[in-house]
Amino acid sequence: MLRSFEESLQRLGLERVDILHIHDPDEYYREALDVVFPVLADLRRQGVIRAVGAGMNQWGMLADFARNADFDCFLLAGRYTLLEQGALDELLPLCEEKDIGVFLGGVFNSGILATGASPGAKYNYADAPPEVLEKVSRIEAVCARHDVPLHVAALQFPLAHPAISSLVVGARSTEEMQANMAALWTAIPEDLWEELRAEGLLHEEAPVPL
Repeated sequence: MLRSFEESLQRLGLERVDILHIHDPDEYYREALDVVFPVLADLRRQGVIRAVGAGMNQWGMLADFARNADFDCFLLAGRYTLLEQGALDELLPLCEEKDIGVFLGGVFNSGILATGASPGAKYNYADAPPEVLEKVSRIEAVCARHDVPLHVAALQFPLAHPAISSLVVGARSTEEMQANMAALWTAIPEDLWEELRAEGLLHEEAPVPL
């Protein structure tokens, strides 16, 4: 671990980094908590890193990390979106309570919340199953009734939760980056969120943009 970190510093031309993440430790819970975290915590004490994080595509283990160690931040991919909000049940309240910042990746759920429920739409890195296509179609219909593009609602929704520090949104071009920025500033009527909740498409406790 330390050798890898030192080699990374050399390649970056830096003496320290802001955040060091434990990446996808799904099959290595005890090793991550008992072996890796203490080393990273020591680097934090030395001031070589400013924050210790963990990044995963599931929220359950991150909730365990939040309960059992002094993490500063998490990167959660694809599990708190306009399509699914399971992280609201445990992880996000814990992070809010413990002041753990959450970076959200995969806010389009691998693409389906950007493309809509079209043939070949991707969800969780694969072709979307019928039940996901059906739910996204219902969300799209609500958005269309309020003249709001699906991707605009998908980008703005997760930022309403106080535990979310920022979005990690990939862009293949300057145009995509500019489109994402424009989407974040597009006005969305409150009625859209109310209708999504009334249709059972939004978690009852999910904060929404004002």
